[in-house]
Amino acid sequence: MDGTRTASEGNRVPRRRCGKNVRLVQSLPAGTAIRAARGDDFEAVTALLETLGRARVTDATREDARAVFRQQVVDPAAHHLVVEDAGGKIVAFCSLHFRTRLNYPTEEAWIPDLIVAEHARREGIALALLEEAERRALARGCWHLTLESGHQRAEAHALYRRFRMRDAGRYFSKPLPPPDGP
Repeated sequence: MDGTRTASEGNRVPRRRCGKNVRLVQSLPAGTAIRAARGDDFEAVTALLETLGRARVTDATREDARAVFRQQVVDPAAHHLVVEDAGGKIVAFCSLHFRTRLNYPTEEAWIPDLIVAEHARREGIALALLEEAERRALARGCWHLTLESGHQRAEAHALYRRFRMRDAGRYFSKPLPPPDGP
């Protein structure tokens, strides 16, 4: 065991409670399963995230990035999900965070990352991950489910609209320089 949360611990949610947006439950391809991410999924997950345009993990950043990943997969304010194919290979990743917002008494569910490997797309995997994220958000009492997506991902945006999400705004980004010295 690598010290990360297992599916039977704080990451498990009863299946019975789903919102009106959820078809119970999007079928996954045969032999494919959603499970909680573990610390030993680091390489597979970062490779998927790099295809989304996230920073490439290099030899110089690998151990720091691995430490952040291991911390995130045990964080009770987040549920990180992977989809394994029949051969045990990770083909999708969904990062679901629960955050508080001013003027709301309950948490908001936020998906900053949702990616399916190119060869595994159009098989219902992304929809199944969205359904699972919604189920977990409802079980936690969240008031809203939001998702970030790059403007260039038109195919993904069509899926989000089919899931009854709406394009509700924009976000703006500004990279900041690293702090000076130790």
